[in-house]
Amino acid sequence: MNKKNCQVNLDLTDEVFEFVTKGLGLDKLWTQKYIAIGVWLEKKLIAGIVFSEIRPRRDVWLTIYTTDKRWCNKRVLRAIFNIAFNFLECCRAGVRIDNTNIKSQRLVEGLGFKKEGVLRQFEDNGHDSFVYSMLKNECQWRTKENE
Repeated sequence: MNKKNCQVNLDLTDEVFEFVTKGLGLDKLWTQKYIAIGVWLEKKLIAGIVFSEIRPRRDVWLTIYTTDKRWCNKRVLRAIFNIAFNFLECCRAGVRIDNTNIKSQRLVEGLGFKKEGVLRQFEDNGHDSFVYSMLKNECQWRTKENE
């Protein structure tokens, strides 16, 4: 993928939030306060990242929906983790993944997230959900500031 064709932008119009909500089949009111960024490839939205349940200087939850695996590159990962750990100043970022979604589990484990536990029969489909987290000091993707 040519980096010039890939753009990462803050969602100021709710377009990315709606893309993620619809793509994951979530209720429109699944979260009230959030920050979202979108990944566009050749002017087409291919991924959305929603930062929700934000407790600045504590923790944030990430929700990601994508239609194209090319979304995941160093520039996007740096943007995600710089928002979570530098802009929001959180010390922990969490994700929740359906236990049948093996590709997403491998992705987050490869990024450095650690499995914390299981929410039994948590998903709407009755599946278990795995909880993963990454601590700020474990993150290799963010820009290290004077700490």
